Amino acid sequence: MNKRSKWTSLLLVSGLSFTLLLSACGGGNNAANNEPAAPANTGTTEQNTNEGTATNDAAATGSPLELALKGEYKGTKVTMFGPFVDADQVKFETSIKDFEEKTGIDIQYEGSKEFEATINVRVDGGNAPDIADFPQPGLLAAVAKTGKVIDLTGILDQEKLKANYNQSWLDMATMDGKDGKIMAGVWNRSNVKSLVWYPKKQFEEAGYTIPQTWDELMALTEQIAKDGDTAWGIGIESGAATGWPATDWVEDIMLRTTSPENYDKWVSGELPFTSPEVKHAVEKMSEIWMNPDYVYGGTKSIVTTAFGDSPAPMFDNPPKVWLHRQANFITSFFPETAKIDEDYDWFYLPPIDEQYGKPVLVAGDIYSMFNDRPEVRAVMEFFTTGESIKSWVQSGGVIAPMNDASLDWYTSEADRRMAKLVQEASTLRFDGSDLMPGKVGAGTFWKGMTDYVSGTATLDEALAQIQEGWKN
Repeated sequence: MNKRSKWTSLLLVSGLSFTLLLSACGGGNNAANNEPAAPANTGTTEQNTNEGTATNDAAATGSPLELALKGEYKGTKVTMFGPFVDADQVKFETSIKDFEEKTGIDIQYEGSKEFEATINVRVDGGNAPDIADFPQPGLLAAVAKTGKVIDLTGILDQEKLKANYNQSWLDMATMDGKDGKIMAGVWNRSNVKSLVWYPKKQFEEAGYTIPQTWDELMALTEQIAKDGDTAWGIGIESGAATGWPATDWVEDIMLRTTSPENYDKWVSGELPFTSPEVKHAVEKMSEIWMNPDYVYGGTKSIVTTAFGDSPAPMFDNPPKVWLHRQANFITSFFPETAKIDEDYDWFYLPPIDEQYGKPVLVAGDIYSMFNDRPEVRAVMEFFTTGESIKSWVQSGGVIAPMNDASLDWYTSEADRRMAKLVQEASTLRFDGSDLMPGKVGAGTFWKGMTDYVSGTATLDEALAQIQEGWKN
């Protein structure tokens, strides 16, 4: 999903509850039996040349993707439903075109800006797609608990997946099923959030250096203040979604100040917002946010400044802002004349406690499978390869989560470094507010942080207010 519309999507899902998907015995869903049906087109040359037989055993040689590339499933159709529309839909369809031509499988993609609401209606009506793209894994997790999402553990080669993904991606795809843990989907497109953008030319001319630790980041922030400027451009105004950029900051700092296990417990509601761990994370954020000398326009301007406008002063000459923490999608808000690697660049938001390594906060799309047929398995396997997103990577704006996606595909050095950051991260975790129930992640979390920053609530009051969202 285009990250500019991330907060809009969150609004749509706020309050929604997923209902049961297709019955395992209806709609072609073989969730209760993950054995594939007999392959289509059983009269092909490949099938008949194995010891002169045309048995299903001969046809089953190779993985579903390998068989698809041999033409075994030519003429079949796989339906897919997701949030990609407009330019993103064009990029997605371009990325699968070569696969469709080579295999003869027609991936019939349907995109909707109201995906989160529409998928619920379609599932209720017994019209689930073969594959669905969930931009928010929390929505998929709700469906997985019903037992209606097909477990990919026995469908996809787990050793290949371990070789091609950072283990954290596989961990994040593991969700609670009806009868235990299942692999609920595969990751295909990601956005990186743990980034600090800066005006490259002026930064170097000023003699500033990239901070490697939080202490160095704070020292840089103080130095910029002493030089007569404000270091940070921060804005959380976003209409009805005001407050969401603050949640990203808290999530990033949580990963740097406590364990991944505690982060997971926090996201699931086991670790309350009123806990010392969460309060400490917000206090670390406050070292920057609540110091008017460190924020352009002062602390009070944060709530009234649109998130997309907040980095704009970074491009003044000379810059009025030197640092801006935001995901890689924010470059779409930068001036069209600004050039990556020349006019601006990014550095990794430094670690705070060295025992937690170099964690990276991400967002992205996880593809789940609802109907089990050989051609659907082939498409799902294809989506675990870098090749499935190659053209999209080359067009810019996304990072491939797979290790076999060549760094040479990226058109800028900044994007290559970003992809390498994801591949080498000690820990990857998904945007926490996207995983929380809508009333919390897209509700009290947004509002509580806004009230705290605006001064209408103390930190303790704000955290207690946020926690109230879990009661329902």
